[in-house]
Amino acid sequence: MGGGIMNHEEALNQIAAYIDNELSISEADTLAKHIADCKVCQLEYETQINTISLVKKNANYFEATPMFLSQLDQSIHESVGKSTPKNVIQKRWNINFGISWANIGTMMISLIALVWSTSLFLAIPNTEERLTDELISSHVRSLQVDHLSDVISTDKHTVKPWFNGKVDFSPSVIDFAESGFPLEGGRLDYVNGKTVAVLIYRHNKHAINLYVWPENNKDHQIKEESRHGFNAFQWVYQGMQYWMISDLEEGKLESFANRVQDEIIKSRPQG
Repeated sequence: MGGGIMNHEEALNQIAAYIDNELSISEADTLAKHIADCKVCQLEYETQINTISLVKKNANYFEATPMFLSQLDQSIHESVGKSTPKNVIQKRWNINFGISWANIGTMMISLIALVWSTSLFLAIPNTEERLTDELISSHVRSLQVDHLSDVISTDKHTVKPWFNGKVDFSPSVIDFAESGFPLEGGRLDYVNGKTVAVLIYRHNKHAINLYVWPENNKDHQIKEESRHGFNAFQWVYQGMQYWMISDLEEGKLESFANRVQDEIIKSRPQG
């Protein structure tokens, strides 16, 4: 299935693959647009995301203790060594083989199932890892499907009002042309089950996406994430989440992220 219009049934069937980043760029872009316009698919997307988060957050981890392993080993040996009545001693080997290996087989099946389910559980990315992957996928899509900007302007007084009525918050829009990071425009995107604002900057040939949306988490300083050759810096300030993503060299992008954070702090009233 390529890009274009996607019907509702196709969208529902593709949501799990979208969350796992298994779709092609064009498929993911088409599905993201459908989800943004479809309340049912938004609910299904959010339900799957919340389920993954709850499993990762609330499931218990168990590690076999040396005592348990010792008792298991002893139990196996005792099962193999069980005595057989004299009147069936001639069938001892066959009987013990049937009983003990049936028990061992049951235990092995249980252990294999445990290992398999544990490996599946451990393979589920945590919330931040999943969000990082989703944002980087969004960044790549914006470059490859010619959807970097919805509003193209280097004037912050044009870009900032463009978001009015499109999102229920007002992102800080600051131009950094004097530092070699000019503002190029803005767009809307759909990330983490919600519509977010994206500001686009550029440094030489490197596009930089700054994702912004309301967040209930406590304020925290800039953290770094890296995936697939892309660098990401994220922070929270006064109820707003910021993610900056680019293939720009790590040190330069970190320096720019710090500059943006400083200017946002200056531009927003202290709470």
